[in-house]
Amino acid sequence: MSGSEIVESWLAEHTADLVQWRRHIHANPELSRAEFATTEFVSGWLTKAGLSWQVLPSGTGLLCDFGPADRPRIALRADMDALPMQEFTGLSFASTVPGVSHACGHDAHTTVLLGTALALAEAEDTLPVGVRLVFQPAEEVMPGGAIDAVAAGAMDGVDRIFALHCDPRLEVGKVGVRTGAITSAADTVELVFDSPGGHTSRPHLTSDLVYAIGAVITGLPGLLSRRVDPRTSTVMVWGAVSAGKAPNAIPQTGMLTGTVRTGDHATWLLLEPLVREIIDGLLAPTGVRYQLNYKRGVPPVVNDPASALMVENAVRALGPDALADTPQSGGGEDFSWYLEEAPGAMARLGVWPGTGEQLDLHQPTFDIDERALAVGVRTLANIILQA
Repeated sequence: MSGSEIVESWLAEHTADLVQWRRHIHANPELSRAEFATTEFVSGWLTKAGLSWQVLPSGTGLLCDFGPADRPRIALRADMDALPMQEFTGLSFASTVPGVSHACGHDAHTTVLLGTALALAEAEDTLPVGVRLVFQPAEEVMPGGAIDAVAAGAMDGVDRIFALHCDPRLEVGKVGVRTGAITSAADTVELVFDSPGGHTSRPHLTSDLVYAIGAVITGLPGLLSRRVDPRTSTVMVWGAVSAGKAPNAIPQTGMLTGTVRTGDHATWLLLEPLVREIIDGLLAPTGVRYQLNYKRGVPPVVNDPASALMVENAVRALGPDALADTPQSGGGEDFSWYLEEAPGAMARLGVWPGTGEQLDLHQPTFDIDERALAVGVRTLANIILQA
């Protein structure tokens, strides 16, 4: 039997197991860097399949190599952690952990990679490349678990890396593929303002802190859009502002926080000094002092052309209507840290049933069409078998 035939035979026998595994993980979610039971669950099934694995030094997440050691090695990654969010799906297998749920689909990601591993393990003699499984903890926090995995050697000897992410706006049976940036860099900007304060009847005798904050609120996003190429999809949005309480008092302190995102890696590297330069110019005439806490997040996930083509070919093998276009997202994904080490690509796995409301990720009612699990296994398996 060919590798593809072995995978199909495995799916015919184990598709129901995929559903059970996903429901077990879904009902027992674990927060970032606390994925101990999930790691044990995955490692148990890998052991039953005769595969050797190693837990990451943090104690959660694991790496597993198999296939020919004398050929190029391709890594497949899935994230394992859940969100600190109460679930309101009403499912029979809903989260049993108060305030924690798999509202981003990582239960599906873990299940798909586990299924791919077990299917490919049965086809090991037919594999054209070596395989590394990366079951990653802590994607939902910063700094994320991808940095820990890379430090532990996850990318050592790896030629390419691939991943899937649930997409609730894409119909089940379809996989969205894109060359270039598919997610954005996401940095946090926190500004703490300081001035002598004073009475609102005498603003000329002090530094008007609220006026200065207003200048930054409107000026920084506007000027940033004039200093950065708009084709980079760079956007600055404020999320919180605080200053003062009394209507007739100019406050002494205030705070402003927001995010700046870009889909261009080169622009991401330039954003922090540019943001600081613009703020300096905006606040210089006001006399208000400030402290900038600029927290770099993750780079954008940029799919290289050769890797994106490999995913396209893997998806085309699913059927004539499986391949779909997908837009760039403004969200961040720490899969990007692996791409700092080797080329690769992330694709979007359709999980919407095709009818009804399209609930977004990170919502307490998020759920998937479980038919997507087998689609995901076929996609990842085809990437390896066609390499």
